[in-house]
This record gives sequence, structure tokens and C-alpha cells, in this order.
Amino acid sequence: MASRVATATVRAVKGRRLIPSRAALTLTPSAVRKVQDLLIKKPAAIGLKVGVRQRGCNGMSYTLDYATEKAKFDEEVVQDGVCVIIDKKAQLTLLGTEMDFVESKLSSEFVFNNPNIKGTCGCGESFSI
Repeated sequence: MASRVATATVRAVKGRRLIPSRAALTLTPSAVRKVQDLLIKKPAAIGLKVGVRQRGCNGMSYTLDYATEKAKFDEEVVQDGVCVIIDKKAQLTLLGTEMDFVESKLSSEFVFNNPNIKGTCGCGESFSI
């Protein structure tokens, strides 16, 4: 059974175009470093698994778990030596998304800059497509 890794917030990308890439998901250097740190602490994991689920006031939210295996239709993104597996149900939702890791005095979390989002809730935890 997978264990919860971290929290994630959502940002609708407005006024800024992300550069299209062949990868379904791209990671910033700070996200790569954080994923490396997390995977060192969990040697049985092959990567992080990103998914979506129905939750929150705006419809959907992201999930982050340790992945011990890749399911048949999951997509694997390998960048700078780290592996992120995208759940088959989340692939269209995450297409073209940038995954970042942001630290402030009050929080540290993964942030998904997603160009597909049409709306978010006030707290930034859920979104709609």
C-alpha cells in the first residue's frame, strides 16, 4: 500500500505561456531536488505517483504517493534522474503541466502550474477542468 508523500496546490496559468514539450509533465529544478530527497528516504519506491481524485469545493485535487510499481497504462516521466509516474486517470488533466516545489516560512509544497485548469477554489487545493 502506498503512503501519502506531500501536499500539493494548484495554480491556473494565466498571462504566461508554458513552453510545450513532449513530456506530459515537466519538473522544475527545485521539484527534481525534492523528489530525489523523498526517494532517498524510501528505497523501495521507484518514483512518485501523481494522480487526481474527486475532492474539494471545485471538483478535483492532486494526489502524491510513493510508487512501487508502474501499472499498465500509467505514464512514466523521467527527468534529471528522477521518475514521476502519472496515473492513467490523470494523464489528460496533467498534460503540459509544470511541477514545482515551493518553500516559504509557513509551508513547503509541490505546486502544479497547469494550463488546462479553468477554475480553482480559494484555498488552492482543488480545481476544475
